[in-house]
Amino acid sequence: MNNAWHKEMLAEVKAGGRISDQDIVEKVRRAVLTQRLPPDTKLPEVTLGEVFGVSRSVVRKALTRLASEHVVDQRPNQVARVRAPSIEETCETFEARRLVEGEVVAQLAGQLDDEVMAALETQAQQETEAYERGDEPARIEHSLTIHHLLAEHSPNRVLGAMLTDLVLRTSIVIALYKRPSLVSCYLENDHPRLLDRLGKGDGEAARTCIHEHLHSLEALLDLRPRENSIDLMSILGRTAEQT
Repeated sequence: MNNAWHKEMLAEVKAGGRISDQDIVEKVRRAVLTQRLPPDTKLPEVTLGEVFGVSRSVVRKALTRLASEHVVDQRPNQVARVRAPSIEETCETFEARRLVEGEVVAQLAGQLDDEVMAALETQAQQETEAYERGDEPARIEHSLTIHHLLAEHSPNRVLGAMLTDLVLRTSIVIALYKRPSLVSCYLENDHPRLLDRLGKGDGEAARTCIHEHLHSLEALLDLRPRENSIDLMSILGRTAEQT
């Protein structure tokens, strides 16, 4: 989900390649995560087909996958929309992630090998660098990678799978409801502090770090309704240079 992907996709199209449902999933997901598609935005099949130059059947596959990731809502005989979770659902999602990720990091403390710790530290450093240069999409990507790596290496595979789902769900909620005045949801030193606790093998301190991290993110949300006028072509059909 980065500029390189967009360039590759455009090059493929120019070479006569086809846009797949996965291409559409990634671009719509990225547009939501970077706040270009706000809650309740309508995603008509015909319009998406025109934006991406594909058939409605390809669009339907993409929308079905996006619905399974909790990015969009699909209801019978209605146009798909970007999800607009209620305040109650948002609070419950954060509560669930605190419970699951808190337990995952407590179990991981002192158990990660040098290679995985180095990968996590690299992502944390790259997140900071992306924030400092004002590259919010890259910052989000590095932040997500940190939490996905934790889920991937969870000693309990069921908890790891649950965490993978909850990371995306909370990330979508943050993107949808982040206060409009905030340029970034970057929390300085949160990830380095967590990695320090993991490296020292302090499971309860790692759990506390995750709880504090997620409480801080939840406090940045503005759950009031917003009215938006959206042009899907300008958001999803822009060139690599514009993204």
